[in-house]
Amino acid sequence: MNYPIYLDYNATTPCAPEVVEAMLPYFQDHFGNAASKSHPYGWIAENAVEEAREKVANLIGARAKEIIFTSGATEAINLGIKGVFETYLGEKQHYITAQTEHKAVLDTFAEIEKRGGEVTYLSVDSQGNIDLEELEKSIIPHTKMICLMWANNETGLIHPMDKIARIAASKGIILMSDAVQAAGKIPVFTKSIHLMAISAHKLYGPKGVGALYVRHNHELPKPLAQIHGGGHEKGLRSGTLNVPGIVGFGKAAELRMKERELEGNRLKILRDQLEKGLLEIADTFLNGSQDNRLTHVSNIAFGGVEGEELLKRLNQKIAVSSGSACTSISPKPSHVLAAMGLDSDLGRASVRFSLGKNTNKTDIDQTLNWVKSVIYDLRTVISS
Repeated sequence: MNYPIYLDYNATTPCAPEVVEAMLPYFQDHFGNAASKSHPYGWIAENAVEEAREKVANLIGARAKEIIFTSGATEAINLGIKGVFETYLGEKQHYITAQTEHKAVLDTFAEIEKRGGEVTYLSVDSQGNIDLEELEKSIIPHTKMICLMWANNETGLIHPMDKIARIAASKGIILMSDAVQAAGKIPVFTKSIHLMAISAHKLYGPKGVGALYVRHNHELPKPLAQIHGGGHEKGLRSGTLNVPGIVGFGKAAELRMKERELEGNRLKILRDQLEKGLLEIADTFLNGSQDNRLTHVSNIAFGGVEGEELLKRLNQKIAVSSGSACTSISPKPSHVLAAMGLDSDLGRASVRFSLGKNTNKTDIDQTLNWVKSVIYDLRTVISS
């Protein structure tokens, strides 16, 4: 199949060959159920899961026992938020998040509001930054959780998690972070963080497996299970473990530990080359921070063109998106860009370019030529 150049790595990544190789034996040779404690098939599967748990924990600076495997980050986010809400049932509850969070977070908090919880959605500035003073002022006596993403999936903006963690710790409040786009790309930490969601398919692992970091040995409560039936994963997430997927997750985490810094630097050079060329086009703008962002992401607004037609034409030769894969089916402009103050037309005409392991200089050169050609054609049609 004649695929376009792939520049949508924030949506998903291909499995690394080493990941596929590590997974294959657990589909046939070592197919046992990790919960089968009475024979070697189960023992081998369980050992593989625990080795992977250690590798995933190392990626974020956690202990292996603090990693709860899930079907992905969306489930991890639901477990973290709803699970905490249910630990406080019967009490008045307030939560703090931001308007620019992923829909997995925003939609879960919408459900919490339906159940009687209060939620504050922090505003952001034109670059997507929250105001830490506004965060502190939003804390009230019955605030139970602060939930803020580590790095934004649309603009790459990195939140100051160290400062956010100090605020949460000083107030004795649970801090949860969606670290899906950050883990494996920049260093992350668990100090003063109680819950963290991560996903394998964002870091060259398989789809359908993720994890929730749950801090141990702390007085603040852990979330209550949302899936029951067998007491797997320390009773927090029942269900037969996806052993091949977990093994793949572990291998992907191990690889990212080794490759992260060097690969991040390589992608920054390519990203900057792409961005420089795109911004030479008249009436184009960078959405978000120039400096405080992931090194492989560039979100560009193209003035003077219609957004839906722009994306349709671009994707004939390059695979890009206007934002989160979860919201790409909607014609509405990005809620992230809207919160940053972009008008709806410019929001719809914004494109996220996210680079990855297979991106090379030829891809960048061809992308620049194609984007310039498309923009020229679309603006010519509009002006004629």
